[in-house]
Amino acid sequence: MDFLSSIICICLIWILIQTFHIISRSKAIPKNLPPGPKPFPVIGNLLDLGDKPHKSLANLANVHGPIMRLKLGQVTTIVISSATLAKEVLQTHDQLLSNRWVPDAFCACKHNELSLPLIPVSTRWRNLRKICMEQLFSNKILDANQDIRRKKVEELLAETHQSSLINEAVNIGRAAFKMTINTLSNTIFSVDMVDSDSDQARELKELIWNVMKDAGKQNLADYFPVFKKLDPQGIRQRVVVNFSKLLDLFDHFISQRLQLRKVSGRNTNNDLLDTLLNISEENSEEMDKTKIERLCLDLFGAGTETTSATLEWAMAELLHNPEALSRAKLELQQVIGKGKLVKESDIPQLPYLQAIVKETLRLHPPVPLLLPRKAGADVEIYGYIIPKDAQVLVNAWAIGRDKSSWDNAESFMPERFLGKEIDVKGRNFELLPFGGGRRTCPGLLLALRMLHLMLGSLIQAFDWELEDGVKPEDLNMEDKFGITMQRAHPLRAVPNPV
Repeated sequence: MDFLSSIICICLIWILIQTFHIISRSKAIPKNLPPGPKPFPVIGNLLDLGDKPHKSLANLANVHGPIMRLKLGQVTTIVISSATLAKEVLQTHDQLLSNRWVPDAFCACKHNELSLPLIPVSTRWRNLRKICMEQLFSNKILDANQDIRRKKVEELLAETHQSSLINEAVNIGRAAFKMTINTLSNTIFSVDMVDSDSDQARELKELIWNVMKDAGKQNLADYFPVFKKLDPQGIRQRVVVNFSKLLDLFDHFISQRLQLRKVSGRNTNNDLLDTLLNISEENSEEMDKTKIERLCLDLFGAGTETTSATLEWAMAELLHNPEALSRAKLELQQVIGKGKLVKESDIPQLPYLQAIVKETLRLHPPVPLLLPRKAGADVEIYGYIIPKDAQVLVNAWAIGRDKSSWDNAESFMPERFLGKEIDVKGRNFELLPFGGGRRTCPGLLLALRMLHLMLGSLIQAFDWELEDGVKPEDLNMEDKFGITMQRAHPLRAVPNPV
């Protein structure tokens, strides 16, 4: 019996007493609710989730259908597991289903009141998203920042080359995380957040992963409101500790820049931080120091772990499928030539590399269960009712492996995307690694540029062998669940310069 089950059993009698009057006075259950597994009294279907909910829910959907109802404690949850129904939720009925059902873990430090991904759709949300899209993630800004990404890729290749000289295996996920976080920190703060000669990369990676892991855990406080103040599993308190460490780090950079601006004038670096501080001086209600810190928390939390984990999955799939790796190397040699560095401008001429990234995102979406939404009213979809206040989960992992949408759905086959107009930007609902509708991840264009550039560069510059002579077919491809999805076993491979 796992930890959550033990807590549920210990608390069962007390929960029964506390919830009996709520159940007895509850509103009539709406008709035409979606089908689903029969819930246990009080705890509902909590035990059906297991330690990998994306897989457990996919298996349940195979039995009960692509729109499915579960009772998780006192929370009615609707699970969507097909592209057709995802379009209904994320596009057709997006207006009524666009607000978040916020996990209690993200209420740590009152982050749910300030976070772009979590706050309700509102004027403040639109203004904050507009700032992100115009000042950080527009094609114009991304083009202007190409040199930062190019420099960081060159540093990644130089460090990988040093490992090759001593036949040392590279921890692919950690190396990708270091490059990703330094790219982002240079874009925002004009500094490297991670030092090459320290353990900062590992420590920051663990810090951010721990937040994602805790937020993805089954939490009694999410399913039984009576537990919200108690935080019985200590999840929110652990997230408070980790959030506080990150916020202290951002406060240091921002305070340092404010002091420098007092001495040197308004703009000192012309980076994103200067832009945000300029906005705060013009309109303190729209942006202030606290909101800048929380925006940084969102950017680093959402933009580092997801990108580095996807790069690690892409390399793992290529090492697991040597024919795909050989085809990718051949394309790079033919288009770019041996000994030349991959540039962002080369990406449109590399369709197979683009297909590898799409196929990786199909099989291993960075967020396997898209951040949950909350129904603002009763919504009818395909004859079923999603009741008001229900939690709505879109299982991107299950949709990416849906046999009705994909041939050989479990196989890594990048060529399936060649010659097809399927993208990952939320317009094709059978492929939703970045979500869809108005809640589509605003940083997807940056993530795609970095993924193609990093992956193409590592393939172009090195031949790779699995550590300790592991054969490609024996590479462990298991995952572990959090808000983001990581490999259960870090990928380690030995580079050999081409």
